[in-house]
Amino acid sequence: MAFRGPKVWLWRWRRNPLKRRADAVEAWVLLAAWALTVLVGVLAGLATARTVEQGMARERVEWRPVVALLTEQAPGTTDARSGTLSGVSVWAKVRWSAQDGSAHTGQARVRPGSGVGTPVTVWTDPQGRLVTQPATPSEARSRAALVGGLAGMCAASVPFLAGRALRRRLESRRIDRWGYEWARFGPLWGGRTPG
Repeated sequence: MAFRGPKVWLWRWRRNPLKRRADAVEAWVLLAAWALTVLVGVLAGLATARTVEQGMARERVEWRPVVALLTEQAPGTTDARSGTLSGVSVWAKVRWSAQDGSAHTGQARVRPGSGVGTPVTVWTDPQGRLVTQPATPSEARSRAALVGGLAGMCAASVPFLAGRALRRRLESRRIDRWGYEWARFGPLWGGRTPG
């Protein structure tokens, strides 16, 4: 096991007669890689979160609830004892009119056992296509934070991995130089060890 002395902060930048130029280059590469990792991660995360939140805000403005009518009997039955519908919701075919007056059909979630012509509220985009109910502002913030965090971590991994690869390359070069220097000066010692 190698002896390790007390940890000294910023030891890579302190004056030391044994420090070589390669040590200083490695220190600056390490610092630059960490700075870029943090900077790229934060900027990418914030930009992605802002874009996601703006997109969801646009959906809240553009998407509209529309009353659609069932065109077929919904699957499922009513519970005869309690008079309530069994199950939460089922898929059934519905018809609605877009803002421009064009007729549309599609599948929507309805209560089980609903009859033909039962009104159902569905959400549509400006073109009249079915969409999900838009996220509330708090849901949008949560989703934007999650997506932004993931995007930031993915973006930050690029400079982090590049810095690690460059550092590994520098370390390999340093070890090769040590081998070269040892091969050059080792024989001058004549195989003697201090006793």
